[in-house]
Order: sequence, then structure tokens, then C-alpha cells
Amino acid sequence: MLPTGPICYRCRRDIAYHPAVCPECFELRPIAYPSLSNYNALVCAGCAGEESIFACAGCGREDHPYGAARCARCILTERLTSLLTDPDTGRIHAKLVPLYDELVAASRPQSVITWLQKPPATGVRLLDLMARGELPISHDTFRALPADRSHNYLRELLTGAGVLPAYHAPIEQMERWLDATLAPLGAEDAGLVGRYARWHLLRRLRTAADRGELTKSAIYAARGNINGAVRLGQWAARHGTTIAALSQPELESYLADYPGARNSQQTFVAWLSRARANSKITIPWRGTTMPEVIVTDADRWDQINTLLHDDTIALYARIGGLFTLLFAQPLETIVAMRVDQITPEDDERVLVTFDTIGIEMPPGLDGLIRRHLTRPGTPSIARADHGWLFPGRHPGRHLVRETFRGHLVAAGVRPGHSRHAAMFALAGQIPAPVLAELIGIADKTAVKWAALAARDWSEYVTQRNNHREDG
Repeated sequence: MLPTGPICYRCRRDIAYHPAVCPECFELRPIAYPSLSNYNALVCAGCAGEESIFACAGCGREDHPYGAARCARCILTERLTSLLTDPDTGRIHAKLVPLYDELVAASRPQSVITWLQKPPATGVRLLDLMARGELPISHDTFRALPADRSHNYLRELLTGAGVLPAYHAPIEQMERWLDATLAPLGAEDAGLVGRYARWHLLRRLRTAADRGELTKSAIYAARGNINGAVRLGQWAARHGTTIAALSQPELESYLADYPGARNSQQTFVAWLSRARANSKITIPWRGTTMPEVIVTDADRWDQINTLLHDDTIALYARIGGLFTLLFAQPLETIVAMRVDQITPEDDERVLVTFDTIGIEMPPGLDGLIRRHLTRPGTPSIARADHGWLFPGRHPGRHLVRETFRGHLVAAGVRPGHSRHAAMFALAGQIPAPVLAELIGIADKTAVKWAALAARDWSEYVTQRNNHREDG
């Protein structure tokens, strides 16, 4: 009941879920009470000297209304306590306390409640068994379970909360895939390809993951190399031999049968020699090629203009696309950027550190970045801020590359082609060593792009001089 009369459930809920700034105390609260000084003006319950009908019966807070008389945070606390309590101690299971703290302080407790009751609640049942001591709280528990969406999400939630140590999900998924992929091979070849996959490719992937540099393209390349090695082993078996016994003529015959296999086989054949498994065969490495630029500078600036001004494109995609178009940053690097790489200055400038040097952002982009920092979104039910500039839907993880790319392609921006155009433009203006340090590329890459820019520029000057002489 309000001083002005009764209020229905729907109106009460609508006011509670849409608080406003009180004109007298300037706090964000439900506004539904006549002011003491002006009966025609509506204010919050405190300024009206009334007891709030929007307050939770448990904690007295008005935010996060849920149900008739209680808030979502109180209900969530009750349900999490029931779920995660160790029956032997009567308290939250000691190992699950970080998860409890993470979820109970979520910015949207309603989302956690929905997750707890969303069917099928496989993850919730698993948490219950862990809290009761019926399942170990470890990665081994998940390795013995199906790698489905529900189990994977809970595992990442436990990892993000610090209950479980960090792990590399793509690599672990690849290990499961590897066992099935090697199955068609004979024992000798399966062992050989397995050594190549586990001790060479997977080790390199783990090193990249530990440095925070693991990309999907690296995963796909490793899978392609393994598939190529398996295909070679199957071909060898059909011809009555093994990979270790292959001769150079037999390898050439295989490459003739599979002309597209050269690239995926080069790494494996080179490894065979280094591992002394078969030093009789070789595939010569092709020389490096100069990069290509197929997007004109005019097209690049048209795309920049679109991303700067088109508010129908997701804000994070606009920022990421501009990082590519202006500073030649690859999407796999952009998605893994952290908030501490951004430095807003008091004079409205915004500095972004892509490698070691902070770069001042141009007008327009600086405003987009400031907007993003004020509302980066909370796609995960977890509370903790893990420092990602572009947080992802899974706890503790950043957005995936494909999410960015989809938005940009829909806006007419091809990130790979546009990055080449940006690199070409930058290489023509900035010395190679400085370029490498500014945008975080290898020195030899910067030199290659500088050579391309200088070559095309010199050709342009020559053509221009010839044209003048002809005129």
C-alpha cells in the first residue's frame, strides 16, 4: 500500500525494476511517494518519511527485487548456502568457499538463480555431490565426465573462481580428439604420430597458452598437421610399409596422390628427421613470400568512418575493428587485451599500449573506448573482474575471435585484409624498428612490410616520373 492508495503487483514490480534518481536526495531508488514539500512530486520512501514497500523483508535493500517480499540476493544466498554446505561441518565446503563468494556477490543475482534452476541442472547436481564429498573437486573428475556444455561451463566457473587451477580447455579437448584420430593407424605408426603430436605440437601449444598467446588458428594448424601425418600413415599402410620405412620416391608418390598435402606434411617430415625416426625423406621448404594488400587505402578509411559513427554495430566490435584498421592489430591479440592496457588521461586523452609504448588514440576512438570502460558488460554470472578488456560469456575468459569477426564482416570489414592495408600504410610512414615496438610485431615482420611499402612507393615514383617525361 502506498500513501496514494493500493498498488497492483505488476505496477509495484515495474517501479522496483526501473528505479530513478530521487529529485530530493539524488539517490537511485524506486520513486513512488508524494514529497512532503510538494504533494504532486514523487520521491523515494526515505524523503517521503515512509517505510518502503519495495524493500526486501530480509535485508531491507530495494535493489534486485525478486518475488513478493524478498530480493534476489537474499534468495541466492539461501540457495547457495543450501547447495554448497558440507553436511559434515554444517558450513560451506572449505574448497567451495571461493565459488560461494564469487556467486553470492554477482552483479546480477537473478542470473545466478536462473542458472541454478535451469534444466538440465547437470552442473548443479555435480556441485551438490562435490559439496557432500561424494565427488572429488578436481580436474580429474571432469576428465572422467562427458565434455558437454554443462560440465565445461561448471569447470570454467570453478577455475575462474580459483577453486581449480587454471587449465587449457582447447588443448585438453585436442588430447581427447587425438586418441580417436590415431585409432585407424597401426601400432607402430600410431605411436610415432602420437609422439609427434604430444611432444612436439601439443608442447608448443601449451607454451603458447602459458604465455597467453594460444589462438584458434594455432589449434587448427596443429590439427591439420596431425591429420596430415595420419593420412600419410594410412597411405603407407595401404602400400605395405610404415612411416619410419618410407623412402623419398614413396613420399613423392604420396604427394602426387595428395597434391594439397605438402604444407601439412612439411613440419611432420622435418620432425621425423630431427627425431631420427626417418631421415631418408624430406620436403623442401618454400621460400617466404611478400604479403599482399588487396584493400585500398580509400576503402580502409571508409571502413574506419563506418566503425566510428555506426551505432548499430556492437561497441566492442567497433573498437576492435578500429584497432585493426588503424594500428594493424590482429583479432586474436585484440580479444585478449586487458583493461590495464588502457590509460584514460585527465585531459580526455586515452592511451593504449599494444606492446611497450602507450599510443594516443585519435578523436572518436578515444570516446568509444571511454564509453566501453563505463559499461563493458557482465556476460558471465560470475562476479570477479578478471581484467579482460572484452570479457566473454564463460567465467574468467575473454570474448572469442569469431564473435568479433562476425560483427565486422556483417559491417563490410574483412579483418585480415584490412589489417594488411593498415600495416602497409603504417610501414610507409614509420621506421621498421619503431613500428615493431609500437604495435607489437616481430622486427623481421616490420622489415618485410617496410620493404613492401618502399618497393611499391619507389615503383609509384618511377611511374610518375615516366609519365611526366612522356607528357
